[in-house]
Amino acid sequence: MVVRKVLCGVPGRIALVFLGATVAFGQQTSQTPSLAHPGRSTPAQTQSPAVPPQIGYPAATSPNAGGFGLPANLTPIHGLQGVLAETLDGATVAAQSADDKFNPASSIKLATALAALQTLGPDHRFLTSVWASGNMDLTTGTLAGDLVITGRDPSFHYEHAVMLARQLNQLGIRTVTGNLIVAPGFTMNFDWSAKHSGEQFRDALDAAHRSASATRAWLDERTLVGDMESLRTVPSVVIAGEVQVGAAPPAARPLLTHKSSKLVDILKVLLCYSNNFMAERIGETIGGPQSVRTQLVQKIKINPDEFQISSTSGLGVNRVTARAMMTILRALRAELKKNNLSLSDILPVAGIDPGTLEDRYIEQATRGSVIAKTGTLTRTDGGASSLVGQMQTKSGRIVLFVILNQYGNVLHFRQNQDEIVTSIQNAMGGPAPFTYRPVNLAMRLASSDYEIAKTRGEYEPRNQQ
Repeated sequence: MVVRKVLCGVPGRIALVFLGATVAFGQQTSQTPSLAHPGRSTPAQTQSPAVPPQIGYPAATSPNAGGFGLPANLTPIHGLQGVLAETLDGATVAAQSADDKFNPASSIKLATALAALQTLGPDHRFLTSVWASGNMDLTTGTLAGDLVITGRDPSFHYEHAVMLARQLNQLGIRTVTGNLIVAPGFTMNFDWSAKHSGEQFRDALDAAHRSASATRAWLDERTLVGDMESLRTVPSVVIAGEVQVGAAPPAARPLLTHKSSKLVDILKVLLCYSNNFMAERIGETIGGPQSVRTQLVQKIKINPDEFQISSTSGLGVNRVTARAMMTILRALRAELKKNNLSLSDILPVAGIDPGTLEDRYIEQATRGSVIAKTGTLTRTDGGASSLVGQMQTKSGRIVLFVILNQYGNVLHFRQNQDEIVTSIQNAMGGPAPFTYRPVNLAMRLASSDYEIAKTRGEYEPRNQQ
């Protein structure tokens, strides 16, 4: 249960309460615009104010009787800000414009992850099936017909295609005289085009046309899981025909079924890298943005006026209050706990895991003390940034926090977020790392893939102003 507590009578001020002492943050002088129609952009929602208000950092203060104090002389920045920080038992630590609506950017992926876990379960695996039409001659290793692939796995990547080539070789197939037919919903390497995905799949099957990125992904993944046996041979299947998008022929028969990693592992990759494509595909699987909204409004009792969603990735115009996002964060922790999991099983641990938080909280004192989801939109709503997650302190307390920023410089917003988190940690004895054993992600992206994917808008920008 979230405890709603008014800390001070001045709207827009943020206060920190530690052992009875109150420390004020600066005044916020403007209200966040609301979203009348989810997904419909209006000038008032997408243009920056002529003179953005200042966001106050923690004001200078002397250490209180408990020995806590916050840093002084920090420079204010321009923009809008909503903050809510609470202890695990619901006591408010900090609050600022917690009931105003902001664009959460990629932090909306927390809602998508929660709805997916509730609907599919953490052990869910996406299936990709291979079918064949025509006759197979095992003496020559030839399929005289078409090869068909179906499935909607959001994580299907080079290494999985090569694995299917190996499995086809084990069935005795090395050449396909017909076409490669891909189902309309099939995608590969985070590419929305079924035709292009099919072309990548065809090339990855064939050792003579396999790209260096595909080979590297295969070698890395097999090495990661300790499967040296698969690396003793070079899998290869040659398809003589063309790539077509369509339904499987009526006479097609199943050959193989590939299972993805568990949903919880896919979410770890998705949220570490903030992969928009994967979030949208998983969102589609569970019914789309409005289905996610309806499910969470009904199951975790979010006020529908505080949660309006037009995409499951965070792209575009979404709206949420800090209080509603806190409800989502708490529900996500509870859903994971039911399955003996924690936030670190799906979210990046700052300064340790690769992706959006690998370059934040990297000092020895802070490394590993924050587990959170970032959000970044450099143009929408005049620049939006968010940080939502949990921090740990030397006092033994875990503090859940939501920081939403809008209408300003994204890099400055990130600095502001880090200062707020650090201030709270320092006021509670300093940061302390969570117990966490770094995991090797089941799917790692080659740098070339990452650069290409960024140009298609599939990843949250990390270093843009």
